[in-house]
Amino acid sequence: MTNPVFHWPIRIYYSDTDAGGVVYHANYLNFFEHARTEMLRAAGHEQSHDGQASWMFVVSEMTLKFARPAKLNQQLTVVTEICTARGASLDFVQSLVDEDNNLYCQANVQVVCVDAQTFRPTRIPQPIKQELTRAH
Repeated sequence: MTNPVFHWPIRIYYSDTDAGGVVYHANYLNFFEHARTEMLRAAGHEQSHDGQASWMFVVSEMTLKFARPAKLNQQLTVVTEICTARGASLDFVQSLVDEDNNLYCQANVQVVCVDAQTFRPTRIPQPIKQELTRAH
């Protein structure tokens, strides 16, 4: 499998920052979550909690490395790469970078597909797994 990579541009807004004008550490989680959601959407699927889907993805593990502070009004990109796709889980590396590829924050994320009713792990539906693991 080639490692599929997805790029999602973001801008740093005032609401993303702390009193010092830099991104508040917890907001990096939102940037990464938005990029994974948009990657799924670009693959033709939506994660829904309206009872329509029998599955959902949940984060089971995450580590973050903060490299440099992102600041108000910066235009950055979240680069999302699927490194491993197993039966019920996906491992991602997500990097927040600028146009010169300078790293601001990096996350290693494991998501698990769970049954929407029981929240027990279940296999990732094959059409979703095929689209996500295809290079975008």
